[in-house]
Amino acid sequence: MAKPKRRYVCSACGSLTNRWQGQCADCGEWNTLTEEAPETVFSARHDLSSGGRAIAFEPLDAPSEALQRRSTGLAEFDRALGGGLVPGSAVLMGGDPGIGKSTLLLQAAARIARTGSSVVYISGEEAAGQVRLRAERLGLAGAPIALAAATSVRDILTTLAQMPPPALVVIDSIQTMHSDQIEGAPGTVSQVRASAFELIRYAKENGVALVLVGHVTKDGSIAGPRVLEHMVDVVMSFEGERSHQYRILRSLKNRFGPVDEIGVFAMEGQGLSEVGNPSLLFLSGREQPVAGSAVFPAIEGTRPVLIEIQALIVRLASGATPRRAVVGWDSGRLAMLLAVLEARCGLNFSSAEVYLNVAGGYRLTDPAADLAVAAALVSALADKPLAADAVWFGEVSLAGEIRPVAHSAIRLREAAKLGFASAYGPGEAGARCDGAHFTALGLLPNLVDRILGAA
Repeated sequence: MAKPKRRYVCSACGSLTNRWQGQCADCGEWNTLTEEAPETVFSARHDLSSGGRAIAFEPLDAPSEALQRRSTGLAEFDRALGGGLVPGSAVLMGGDPGIGKSTLLLQAAARIARTGSSVVYISGEEAAGQVRLRAERLGLAGAPIALAAATSVRDILTTLAQMPPPALVVIDSIQTMHSDQIEGAPGTVSQVRASAFELIRYAKENGVALVLVGHVTKDGSIAGPRVLEHMVDVVMSFEGERSHQYRILRSLKNRFGPVDEIGVFAMEGQGLSEVGNPSLLFLSGREQPVAGSAVFPAIEGTRPVLIEIQALIVRLASGATPRRAVVGWDSGRLAMLLAVLEARCGLNFSSAEVYLNVAGGYRLTDPAADLAVAAALVSALADKPLAADAVWFGEVSLAGEIRPVAHSAIRLREAAKLGFASAYGPGEAGARCDGAHFTALGLLPNLVDRILGAA
């Protein structure tokens, strides 16, 4: 290895020399030459301060083309995407095995292909014959989709380069893809990151809408490196209980539209069908009033959805350890709400088992559901059914206060549209009530008194 050369720089004028001397030959200053750190082979090879291509800067107000979206042919899919697929975008869709991701994408790909646009569907998990069998079962065998079974990213990109850029490319799934430039089996962190990077770069350069199907871990998060979610433009989650008919497509990240929009589907024999009014779906089967049932007007993105919350209280013999079971809601929030009901309202749940369920396989994260859950718990404890035409919403604080929540007017409007005559919630919601009769509740004891008949 060649010995690194020493260089001396003048602190006054910045001139360079290969040997030290007392006076700078350029500016004439004395004792200003100092030795620079020697340049090693590594630093010379990895110096990125020169040799590149100058980039052009643009002002924020530079004119640009309007965003052109492509409809998938499924209104609920378009709603979750924010209006449709954007050319040059990368969409990552995750979900439990068997939930219907491949079925949904095959239906969307067939509808886009039937409009005259070219669509490429590449399966890394199933053989082409298996995908054709699904298409026949769904009645989509005649759709002009370019189908292939491949796992090599190099082969896929080479094939795509030999044809005009398609409108849509579906990769099912990214965990089965591999790059021959990276060591490791498909599905490893390095392989998933490298394969996704190459596919996304192709989509950006050619204006192709790319959809990547992703596996999920046992806790429901998308498997692989977290950087995968940062690389793509849209992250979607396909949720639902396989024992239930309903499926929810939820947008978790969207660079081109609102987040938390949902699309609702029903799994049927001919594939996934769209559900235009999910409130009627989640409220079905409420003919007879039952204690422990409350209706909550939830907000998903810009869409109001009425959900039934069910509670069951079972008294136990003295000394037995009570159980708390929750389906579709946060168990920690249930424990907090039970503590507030005991401390602020004087109710006793310590000797009873508490079961809480969100009907229809729906999962709630809205804090406005506190009041509906509390109403269901009090109704179940007192064995008194709530009014069948009432909705409940509001956030409950640790002090027992019922706090305001967002989009009260939209919640009330949806409840009135579906025939609910009364609504209970925080006081500020009454000013914007334009449908159901509204009753303001300031404290949680007001709710308990109203249900138990003391007020």
